[in-house]
Amino acid sequence: MIPMSFSPEVTQALKNGDALVALESTIITHAMPRPQNVETARRVEQTVRENGAVPATMAVMNGTLHVGLTDEELDTLGQAKNVAKLSRADFAACIASGGTGATTVAATMIAAQIAGIGVFATG
Repeated sequence: MIPMSFSPEVTQALKNGDALVALESTIITHAMPRPQNVETARRVEQTVRENGAVPATMAVMNGTLHVGLTDEELDTLGQAKNVAKLSRADFAACIASGGTGATTVAATMIAAQIAGIGVFATG
């Protein structure tokens, strides 16, 4: 069993049957410097909301798969150091070791499937 945490926004969307869009998190940790990384992630999430869906940014934090990030979690990930860049090969190892990692396209696909989200977008 994979330890998972759903953000309040994603939890509510699942209860309501609202559209969800999974988003990768490597744009936050590996694609650009602070503070542009978090600003960009927030703009992407807002674009999803403006188009009638709920964003579910995926990341592993302290060995738990996060399906959607709160503002605080997004800030924490955006400032974290030594964050693994997770793909298929190291996704499970990061969870098992209690690590923190940002999802690539491949890991986001896996996380979305585990969480029951059928749509994802990438930067």
